[in-house]
Amino acid sequence: MIEHGVDGPVGTPAEEIDTSRPHPARMYDYYLDGWDNYEVDRAAAERVIEAHPQVRLSARANRAFLRRAVREAVRGGIRQIIDIGTGIPTSPNTHEVARESAPDVRVAYVDNDPIVATHAEAKLTSAGGAGFALADVREPETILGHPVVRELIDFDRPVALLLVAVLHFVKDEEDPAGIVATLGDALPAGSLLVMSHATEEPYEGYAEGRTDTAARDGVLDVYRNATAALNLRGRAAVEPLFGDFALLDPGLVRVPLWRPDGPVPGPKELSDIVFYGGMGRKG
Repeated sequence: MIEHGVDGPVGTPAEEIDTSRPHPARMYDYYLDGWDNYEVDRAAAERVIEAHPQVRLSARANRAFLRRAVREAVRGGIRQIIDIGTGIPTSPNTHEVARESAPDVRVAYVDNDPIVATHAEAKLTSAGGAGFALADVREPETILGHPVVRELIDFDRPVALLLVAVLHFVKDEEDPAGIVATLGDALPAGSLLVMSHATEEPYEGYAEGRTDTAARDGVLDVYRNATAALNLRGRAAVEPLFGDFALLDPGLVRVPLWRPDGPVPGPKELSDIVFYGGMGRKG
């Protein structure tokens, strides 16, 4: 496995990548029309698309939410970001978006998939001021103590913590709220939490919206056989995950409704987009 700090790659080569089971990050890359995936990932992703054809719409909307949230954080003065569950690098990446406004932004990328590490040097860390740590969100203390994170992030200054499309791969018994609390406790006042999370709830403004149980079960079945199962949660379960981070306007909403910079989809399309998203500030 390879990790990339500001001084380059360390560790052993990533020939040990598991291609026997689909990985959610590589499936997500496929939804976004990427090429950094394997046949096992493509086959699983096609089964998801068959059950829920709008999944690519959701992935694109979620990625657009990430870009808007990063721009908002940088406009608000944030100059350092921890992006956990970054997934396969898809340009524009977090540091590319941030540096459109502030070239000095430092970014620590974190993911538990070795294939992300194999692409980190070329796509994430080659510009300097960015590094990659191979670690799992379920082990927040490991992330906080990782040498790459410690080298890049000054924990005495506000940080934007990105947990975009990652906590729905954490089971209830793995304590997602505790994970966020541990990460948040390490950050000073003024820090931001950017989170998105998959749901099965229909958009509340869509009168005909209802959960298609067959489609939902089909999607969940695919992810049960992947390296991480999918745990769909409603707004009532997602909102408390922000913990000490007070939600900023417009709150926790379907991701296209979070500070849109273009046309807003109609109710039917919003119901097809399965992600809630929001940003909170630590007081």
